[in-house]
Amino acid sequence: MELDKVKTVLKQVISLLDDKDAKDIKIIDMKESSLIVDYFVICTVDSDALMSALRDYVLKIFKDNKIDLITYDKGKNYDWMIIDAGSIVVHFFTKEGREFYDLEGLWSEFDRIEV
Repeated sequence: MELDKVKTVLKQVISLLDDKDAKDIKIIDMKESSLIVDYFVICTVDSDALMSALRDYVLKIFKDNKIDLITYDKGKNYDWMIIDAGSIVVHFFTKEGREFYDLEGLWSEFDRIEV
């Protein structure tokens, strides 16, 4: 996916998460990592229902932009749920899951993008 399209979709995802009550939204620029991904989007959600709803909203953004997904979590009651769209990987966490898995700490050497 070309970088301009990635940035456009990233902005749509961030705007949606912010509008729909996701907490502590962070973006990590992963372009310099060994992973084949441009951006990690990380957020905290307060309930399983909100996590599922946000997943569905973000899936719609990718679908509307004709972006094929690699994988996404389809179940419920997770501490960590992802949507992997190749260039953008969205991570939804419960508060406890985010503290436990600490992706921000794991990838601390990479730049953060202000939301």
